[in-house]
Amino acid sequence: MARSKNALRGHYVQEYTPGQEEPGAEWLELAKWISTIGDDTQEETEDTAYYDGDGTPETDVISVAGAYTPEGTYDPEDPAQALIAGKKYKTGDGRKIWHKVVSADGNTEWVGRATVTAIVAGAGDASAYETFSCNIRFDRIPEETDVTPVG
Repeated sequence: MARSKNALRGHYVQEYTPGQEEPGAEWLELAKWISTIGDDTQEETEDTAYYDGDGTPETDVISVAGAYTPEGTYDPEDPAQALIAGKKYKTGDGRKIWHKVVSADGNTEWVGRATVTAIVAGAGDASAYETFSCNIRFDRIPEETDVTPVG
């Protein structure tokens, strides 16, 4: 059984322009000074029992909202952190970005438009470095692509 370090999973962001159907080619890696990235995916379920069973409710997942919560030390010179920090006082489309997640083994990537919330770019104890954190939530199920090298 193969195991991979979390640091091998890639998280990338780029600016979203309203009406844009696909991301551009320039991705900014969200990695420098990031010490942890949590998975804050939310699922909505519905339980229903049917007469053709024994009355035990079956659970159906009716929606999935993939989300990640990066946390670390704030660096205003890091392009990925600066992009997110610049959205702190924006609303609506001003909070949209493109987000790409690449699996730790590098074989699969997920790409989609996302909304950034709970932005913290500079906070904490006086004796500590400034903190950085946010929530990046896909607006719909991201497009999954197999990127396994051929050959």
